[in-house]
Amino acid sequence: MKLVRYGEAGAEKPGMIDADGTLRDLSTQVTDINGEALSGQLDMLKGLDPTSLPAVAGSPRMGPCVGDIGKFLCIGLNYSDHADEMGLDYPAHPILFFKANSAIVGPNDDVMIPRGSTKTDWEVELGVVIGKPCKYVSEAEALDYVAGYCIVNDVSERDFQTQLTGQWTKGKSCDTFGPTGPWLVTADEIADVQNLSMSLDVNGKRMQTGTTATMIFTVAQIISHLSQLMTLHPGDVISTGTPPGVGGGMKPEPVFLKEGDVMELTIEGLGTQRQNVGADA
Repeated sequence: MKLVRYGEAGAEKPGMIDADGTLRDLSTQVTDINGEALSGQLDMLKGLDPTSLPAVAGSPRMGPCVGDIGKFLCIGLNYSDHADEMGLDYPAHPILFFKANSAIVGPNDDVMIPRGSTKTDWEVELGVVIGKPCKYVSEAEALDYVAGYCIVNDVSERDFQTQLTGQWTKGKSCDTFGPTGPWLVTADEIADVQNLSMSLDVNGKRMQTGTTATMIFTVAQIISHLSQLMTLHPGDVISTGTPPGVGGGMKPEPVFLKEGDVMELTIEGLGTQRQNVGADA
């Protein structure tokens, strides 16, 4: 099942995409696609006959596929081939940073280069959405706590990230730096989350090509590890790292985003994002 949130920013409605690709309204069933719905109403939603739901006319804006996200947790340097391109050692444990919730935007909303930025970069990532309270879980049971998966563009400002002193969060949390969606695909539709192809293009040129098979820490390992440190709540999102091909790793010279660029991201089974790049005045 593909769950979505559609409409104007801040006033999104819940919906689903049926087998024919038609957007169906879920407003009579749930108030939002958020932690409450994912933890208590997901089975009910799966049992619905999509043809009984109103079809939505036109092509409305797609909002972030999860509303009221509690925690936006991100894992850094989690693909072996990405670590190799950056010339960095593999971490002994998952590297954790947070992305501010104010960075979250829809999958096709504009990404804005912030004032003073010279090194805004792209990162296609698998997003994991938690579906029930999760604390002290084992690796073997970790995937039982997943409601579904989505695409995240972990947009990053590399100077802010590494040169402003402090945690990576500074370079990860600028407004619009968290496009999420287009839809949340429920976990039962993904046969093997560790075998999904993924890509990112800039202006039609392939920059990132990868697969979740090269993760250093699997989704199950990440969830188990984080659950030893904090309770994961329904609606929390974990962005699990990026494959090779980021702008900062380009040879012989890094390549970064500029106003007018267009990014397009795809993960197998999870749809496509497309963002125009603008610049804050």
